[in-house]
Amino acid sequence: MSENCLFCRIARQQIPAHVVHQDDDILAFLDIQPVRRGHVLIIPRQHYAYFEDMPDALAGRIMALGQQLARAMKRLYQVERVGFVYTGIHVAHAHAHVIPMHHPQDITSTQYIAQQDLQFIMPPQCPADQLTDTAAQLRRELASG
Repeated sequence: MSENCLFCRIARQQIPAHVVHQDDDILAFLDIQPVRRGHVLIIPRQHYAYFEDMPDALAGRIMALGQQLARAMKRLYQVERVGFVYTGIHVAHAHAHVIPMHHPQDITSTQYIAQQDLQFIMPPQCPADQLTDTAAQLRRELASG
């Protein structure tokens, strides 16, 4: 683990997170600036700067958890699709985003945007009590599914 990496610090429980799943190798928690309610990040506990650096088996476990979360999110949020994407834009620690998609633009490519010089802002930080409720709902739904 890296001393200063935000996600390594979350994995070591030095920074609190709204955890929806954890085991010895991976941790899934709510994004505090969610695109949509239920937006989950899945990280390997061990530090890998890029997702392609992870062992195949670990990447497969993250994908399998993403699939379980997607099924839970479809039931919980009544959405047809759930997006799964590795980005690594803001934190150099491999992480997957799992996002219930209410609109096609919830996860999209800038190639589809006509105005190429758009400026983007971070979504607002979600209130802690809402994150606590959302994490509890997702944990229950994972357990029931």
